[in-house]
Amino acid sequence: MTTIIDGSAGVTFPAGSNPQGAPSKILQVVNSSTSTAVTTTSTSLISTGLTASITPLFSTSKILVLVSIASIGSSTAGCGIGFSLYRNGSQIEYFINNAPYGPLNSGNIIITGPSTNFLDSPATTSTVNYGVYFASDNGGTVVVQRANTNSTITLLEIAQ
Repeated sequence: MTTIIDGSAGVTFPAGSNPQGAPSKILQVVNSSTSTAVTTTSTSLISTGLTASITPLFSTSKILVLVSIASIGSSTAGCGIGFSLYRNGSQIEYFINNAPYGPLNSGNIIITGPSTNFLDSPATTSTVNYGVYFASDNGGTVVVQRANTNSTITLLEIAQ
C-alpha cells in the first residue's frame, strides 16, 4: 500500500505526535573555523572571529554548541585569558582557561586553548548566531589562534 501526502495546503499532525523525528536525533550540523590570529590587551570582551549561524527547523529544538580554541598565548608574564560564548549578541556562557601565560625561553607560550560545550534552548525558528569572545584578565597582551592554528565551533540541532 502506498500513502501519498499532499502538503500543498499544509499538513496537520495529531497532538502529541513528533513529525520532525524521534527526540534526541540530530537534525542538522553546522561547522565553522578560523585560523586568523587575534591579539588584544583589552579587559573587555572582543570577538575571536569564531562564529557560526544556524536556523533551527523547530522551536522546540536544542542546539548543542561545541567550541575548541586551537591555541592561546601571551607576551605578558602572568596574564590570563577569559572566554565567553554569545548568542545573538548576548553572553550565554563564560568559560576560562585559568592558568596565566607568559614568555618562555625568550618566546611566547603557545598552548592548546580551552574547549567548551553548551546545550542551548533558543526557542525559535529564526537564525541564531553564536560567537566566541575573549579578553585579557589584567591588560597584558594575549592572542588566540596563535601561529595560524585552527579554532572551531560546531552547532548541532537536536530534536526534542
